[in-house]
Amino acid sequence: MYIYDQYDQTIIDERVAQFREQTTRFLNGELTNEEFLPLRLQNGLYVQRHAPMLRIAVPYGLISSKQMRAIADVTETYDKGYAHFSTRQNIQLNWPALESVPDILADLAKVQMHAVQTSGNCIRSTTSDQFAGVAKNEIEDPRPWAEIIRQWSTFHPEFAYLPRKFKIAVNGATDADRAAIRMHDIGVQLVKNDQGEVGFQILVGGGLGRTPILGEVIEEFLEQKHLLTYLDAIVRVYNLKGRRDNKYKARIKILVKAMGMDAFKALVLEQFNAIKDGEGTLTTQEIDRVKAHFKSPSYKTLSDSDAVVDQLKADNKGFNNWLTRNSQAHRQDGYVSVTLSFKKVGYAPGDATAKQIRATADLAEEFGFGEMRITHFQNVVLPDVEISKLPALWEACKKHGLATPTIGTLTDVICCPGGDFCALANAKSLPIAEQILAKFDDLDYLYELGDIDLNISGCMNACGHHHIGNIGVLGVDKRGEEFYQISLGGASGQDASVGKILGPSFKADDMGEIISKIIDVFVEKRTGEELFIDCVRRIGLDPFKERVYAKSN
Repeated sequence: MYIYDQYDQTIIDERVAQFREQTTRFLNGELTNEEFLPLRLQNGLYVQRHAPMLRIAVPYGLISSKQMRAIADVTETYDKGYAHFSTRQNIQLNWPALESVPDILADLAKVQMHAVQTSGNCIRSTTSDQFAGVAKNEIEDPRPWAEIIRQWSTFHPEFAYLPRKFKIAVNGATDADRAAIRMHDIGVQLVKNDQGEVGFQILVGGGLGRTPILGEVIEEFLEQKHLLTYLDAIVRVYNLKGRRDNKYKARIKILVKAMGMDAFKALVLEQFNAIKDGEGTLTTQEIDRVKAHFKSPSYKTLSDSDAVVDQLKADNKGFNNWLTRNSQAHRQDGYVSVTLSFKKVGYAPGDATAKQIRATADLAEEFGFGEMRITHFQNVVLPDVEISKLPALWEACKKHGLATPTIGTLTDVICCPGGDFCALANAKSLPIAEQILAKFDDLDYLYELGDIDLNISGCMNACGHHHIGNIGVLGVDKRGEEFYQISLGGASGQDASVGKILGPSFKADDMGEIISKIIDVFVEKRTGEELFIDCVRRIGLDPFKERVYAKSN
């Protein structure tokens, strides 16, 4: 895990002092709302429906037990005792008082955390696979590369005021894309060339929002030393050519689509050729320096077979369900990664109480090496759990309400805060998630259905990533009433696709029943153990339309 040096700490401490002075001036009436707006956005502070919202950076989702405990302390001292894990692998506070935000940032700085570039028209926090570094079939750990990008992009003087926000994701696995790189402004995929050298495939022009577009490959194989200069060239072209007259058409995806990839790439190469061997070129020494922060922990020599665990799986259905759904194979024999579920009836998806946050930190130390990963699915991963310790971990997770065995199922819902909190939302998201969680509470039935991604957004900004949910739900406003539009066929992995709208929207009270009808069609039409996404792609939307829009007799 990357540890701040004296320069990192000084920069963050100085930023906190600067924002404290700016906040004081605003509260004293010396700065107008318009003047304070860019200053607060540079520090992750939004004005929401009921209170400010502070977005805290968790680079590529990696967080230590010490940092997690600091988050718990902050929620109790300055907020309402809970935090929210976001789809960007960050943490959000929904109720901080404006005058307390500098104190929050000062407390976070003590544990090497901040809110820099979590909002505003800049390069946002770089994201990656929640199983990075421990997953099987990885070319190599993508976290050092995400960290290199983070260091390059943080406070980059040329990219502090881009046409719109800008997001980069890095993936290292060969058999999965858990970072959704095709839906980012820039996607970075680790690859090997014919000589066995590790480099990068670069994608550009992806994104969600009002115009969801899959990114296209702009470079098939980029040498490691050129990573930053090539990214610099892409962002520089965007900064120069991106639209600033219309925020809805200001993302790089619109620029790439308007210009065409060939023309866009020509401009990138022009910029790249001018700087590729300059000061931004990565040296072996610099790459090794960053990689040294991500060395493997002291794994024991263990076997993947444990008689006690195997017997408990056979004897206890609950344990078997949890292990099947919430554990992931590990590259090291004798270990697995375990996902703690923050999806439970009665709670907003991704919300965690201070007590649960502290418990998570305790579990990371007792059953791992004190590190955790926040996932795009608003859960938390313990990356290094000894197989023999799984029964004890299961019992501990149950005690804290973190053992819901539904990872990857229909009720592992991705959901933005929606109209309950966000001033931009057209409709509430959380009540729809609650309906679905309550309606599909039969675990055996959920397991029979197999993997289904259901994503809910309260508006077209798509913070719930509804476009790439197998089932996507979008809140819309119809003459002051909240309605919900459904799309089917979206996916975020290696076979990424944008869902297609089913038809006219539905009232909030009908959503649970509508989702049930969609699932009924799937059950009737699937062949064998066919997944939902494969069934939709095979039969198309018409059977689903016929069922959900059928007139009652």
